Amino acid sequence: MKLTVLDHALLKCDLSVLRNKHTPKELFRASLERIAEVMAVEICAKLPLETFLLDTPLETTTGYRLKEKFLIVPVLRAGLGMQYGFLKFLPNATVSHVGISRDHVTHEPHFYYSNIPENIAEMHGLVLDPMLATGGSATMAVKLLKEKGAKQLSLVSVVAAPEGVKRFSEAHPDVHIYAAVLDRELNANKYILPGLGDAGDRLFGT
Repeated sequence: MKLTVLDHALLKCDLSVLRNKHTPKELFRASLERIAEVMAVEICAKLPLETFLLDTPLETTTGYRLKEKFLIVPVLRAGLGMQYGFLKFLPNATVSHVGISRDHVTHEPHFYYSNIPENIAEMHGLVLDPMLATGGSATMAVKLLKEKGAKQLSLVSVVAAPEGVKRFSEAHPDVHIYAAVLDRELNANKYILPGLGDAGDRLFGT
């Protein structure tokens, strides 16, 4: 299992805003985007770099840039709330969307849309799915990306449940999971406890 729970004071503060059932959708959106920004910085901290020569106003020195190309993949619809937080720090990334809904009776994922490009084998794919509950949606999204040729993938979730981590890790042991928190468990309706409710509903008000 490749799981990193990011430990950051700002993540804890903004996560508390997301958990609060009285938080209005505009503040929920802002807090989720800020969480994505902090997670992007933390995840990018140890990415490989390449060097190049650049001219300062006084002399030539060594510059640095990220070595990898990136593919950002928000899982619709809640993943949209994290998209711009990552694009702020990876502005040259390609963005693809994968649409997966969860059946409210069986709790299993149903695919309905994707615009995955063909040339993704050379990219580092960051799959954005705020809630890793049952793990069904994230597992399906990564499977679709691998079928299109993706070689290096990471999953970024805000709140993860042990059940979702287990299912995803069994299906994709090569994919690293980053989360802001690992919560206690799922309830009978497969919602994360203590969780924050339905992230998509709270983002968009529908």
